Amino acid sequence: MHSRSAGSAAILGAVLALAGLGAPSRAATEPLTLSAATARAQSQSPLVTAAEASVRAAEGRARQAGLIPNPEAGLQTENVAGSGQYSGFDAAETTATISQRLELGGKRRTRMAAAAAEVDAARIGFVIAKADLTRDVSVRYAAAVAAEDRLTLARETAQRSEGLSKVAATLVEAGREPPLRAMRAEAVSREAAAAVVTAEADAAAARRALATLWGEVEGAVELVREAPGAQPAPGLIDPAETLDVRLARAERETARAVIDRERAIGRPDVTVQAGVRRFEQTGDSALIVGFTAPIPISDRNQGTVAAARADATAAEARERLVLANSVRAVRDGEASLRAANARLEALETKIVPQAQMAVDLARGGFEAGKFSLLDVLDAQTALTTARTDLIAARLERAQALAVLERAAAQ
Repeated sequence: MHSRSAGSAAILGAVLALAGLGAPSRAATEPLTLSAATARAQSQSPLVTAAEASVRAAEGRARQAGLIPNPEAGLQTENVAGSGQYSGFDAAETTATISQRLELGGKRRTRMAAAAAEVDAARIGFVIAKADLTRDVSVRYAAAVAAEDRLTLARETAQRSEGLSKVAATLVEAGREPPLRAMRAEAVSREAAAAVVTAEADAAAARRALATLWGEVEGAVELVREAPGAQPAPGLIDPAETLDVRLARAERETARAVIDRERAIGRPDVTVQAGVRRFEQTGDSALIVGFTAPIPISDRNQGTVAAARADATAAEARERLVLANSVRAVRDGEASLRAANARLEALETKIVPQAQMAVDLARGGFEAGKFSLLDVLDAQTALTTARTDLIAARLERAQALAVLERAAAQ
């Protein structure tokens, strides 16, 4: 009688041990919220630095495009080092000139217009780089949070499975369960322990992936969960005014401005010249004036103009494609967010609570001798699956929200 009471006490103690769950303590790391991660990435990301440098480069080219050609100075001496009376410098004629090329045909105006269009496109590209980075931070942060949640779940599952394995061994010794039950419980426990190792590696990889967005190698941070942000109202995002469409439109305008610039380049310029000529034999001097201009017989820059027209056609085609993709991305993002919200609500309000209730009932019934160990294992597996689905649904919602926020960025 005493051994039976001791065996029951051991079984009850092992079962009650399943309720004492806790994750191992973690080393102190730097707390990091999503907003702080975004701010760090925006200030340290090499991608943003490169995009900002592209804007400065375009602005520098625009300043250069507004400059007029420099004047040219010339000095020429004739009738020297020859024969007879031209053997020395007595008969020399020295001419000093200043020349200035006058740009005609609107070259400077069209050059400045094309450069200004390039600056506009570069500035939109800079905004796109920041918006893309914000989206990537949101997605990777959510992925890192999901990886940590899966790690926590894996540790809890491993602890429960280990407890169930001990219970099964005790029941087999007490003759209440066949040896096969203990073998199955032990296999489940080993599998859960292996899953913890995988989840730890995945969580570390997710933190590293997040840290690379601001140029760090290791992600020694503690993710701090924040309340979900406000969702973009359905139908308020105009697909025709997304950053991608605006960039494609700016590139089309740049291509058109380049056509005007290349046409102007094909028109000839005039170079005016003025100077003074000195005659050494008489000591007299005289002014000279003149001009030069190319004769556009074969080279009228027609090949470059044709290439610019083709580039403009390609830019227009890309704009149409980008607009179509923008419409699809916005509509798909809104649909994905609706689906994720619906799935998340079902999991949070019904599926996970019901699975938890089933586990509690299975444990209670098992302690009362009404349910078998298999019933507890099945209920625990169902709860683990439901909680895994909940983590995935939260990640899907965060990803869909990041896509819509990127589409709404201006």
